[in-house]
Amino acid sequence: MIHADLLEGLEPHESERILALGKRTVLTSAAELFHLGDVAGCIYLVVRGRLRLTLPMRVRNQEENVLVEERSSGQTVGWSALIPPCRFTLTATAALETEVLALPSEALKSYLAAHPATGYAVSLNLSSVIGHRLQLFQAMWLREIQRMVELRCA
Repeated sequence: MIHADLLEGLEPHESERILALGKRTVLTSAAELFHLGDVAGCIYLVVRGRLRLTLPMRVRNQEENVLVEERSSGQTVGWSALIPPCRFTLTATAALETEVLALPSEALKSYLAAHPATGYAVSLNLSSVIGHRLQLFQAMWLREIQRMVELRCA
């Protein structure tokens, strides 16, 4: 059975039912799982390997994919599939050969609606995953503001 942050605290039979909704996919190194702005139809659990989550930016007149974070075994990516407007907010690329379990958002939403206690637990876990990202972006933003203030004061 896959251990995943999205399924934390669930009974094994509940986790198994959710995992049964998914399909395993193996990505070769450097393969793209999803792209910024694409419609998000699945949420992904990293089974093994590592995904790089990047944001394209213009750096010194060149387009560059800036690393935001890496996610590894047991972690969730692609939570945009469950949060309107259901479009990916970053690009996910395999840092090395990586296996993921793709959970189709509509099937997952239907299951969670039919099992409210499980839906509540998964919603709390999803909130934690999203909160982690918010904290990460807040830290990045604060470092940038600090840098700008220091440049002005210099």
